[in-house]
Amino acid sequence: MVAARGELVQEFYSIGDVCTLTELKPHVLRYWESQFKVLNPAKNRSGNRVYSRREVELILLVKHLLYTEKYTIDGARQKLDEHRKGGSLRPAARAALEVEALESLERDLADLQALIDDALRRPQT
Repeated sequence: MVAARGELVQEFYSIGDVCTLTELKPHVLRYWESQFKVLNPAKNRSGNRVYSRREVELILLVKHLLYTEKYTIDGARQKLDEHRKGGSLRPAARAALEVEALESLERDLADLQALIDDALRRPQT
């Protein structure tokens, strides 16, 4: 669902889709919704969360701030407010999406390399 250029390819995502894209658990997403006012997914007629591309990008920005930059929840909230007030929230979220896409690509390449190495180590029959 993340294209090679770091773009999301759907317009709306279920919580399961977002969990797959972001490698986060549903309870983490629900908790972050309670802590970050910018994360406010709509709900469909069934009451299920429906995330827009923008919200997925923001989730990746929050993930980056918390897990990579090591901000606390309060610190990440302040950083998001700084980005919002400075007009750089969207570019910062886009950058987090691109980093996530690159990291995903690196993991996929490492997995592929491991498969190739394993195949080369096996005796030929």
